[in-house]
Amino acid sequence: MTTVTESVDVNVPVTTAYNQWTQFESFPQFLDQVEDIRQVDSTTNHWRVKIGGAVREFDTVITEQHPDERVAWKSVAGDVVHAGVVTFHRLSDDSSRVTVQFDWQPGDAMEKVGAALGVDDHAVKKDLRNFKEFIEAQPAETGAWRDDVDRGGVA
Repeated sequence: MTTVTESVDVNVPVTTAYNQWTQFESFPQFLDQVEDIRQVDSTTNHWRVKIGGAVREFDTVITEQHPDERVAWKSVAGDVVHAGVVTFHRLSDDSSRVTVQFDWQPGDAMEKVGAALGVDDHAVKKDLRNFKEFIEAQPAETGAWRDDVDRGGVA
């Protein structure tokens, strides 16, 4: 397994950053490798990504979600094995820190070489910069999903 951890400070309140992050279908607007995300139900998403020219599809399930604090997930089916968490930290009334941490299993030789060279770290750092630009340019978040998900499901 390979672990990636990156953070970005955004000039929006923590609620705004969190609300936008829960709009998974907007991810292709700021995550470069994500081509499409379709929300299947309140905790399951189907992803299509393009990594090193190869298209991969997989499903994830939200394992834990607490408004303005965290969203955790794991893959449950498909071409990619990974799990992670995004945490949201209030820095001030108008700024917050978004931290992404995930573990993933490189599939083929190219992914293994890329992970060893830190390509995944650089990609996540770039995606977080893209998120910062995206959320700071919006007059408001594009939506919100504020239900609480404990490890047993939606509360």
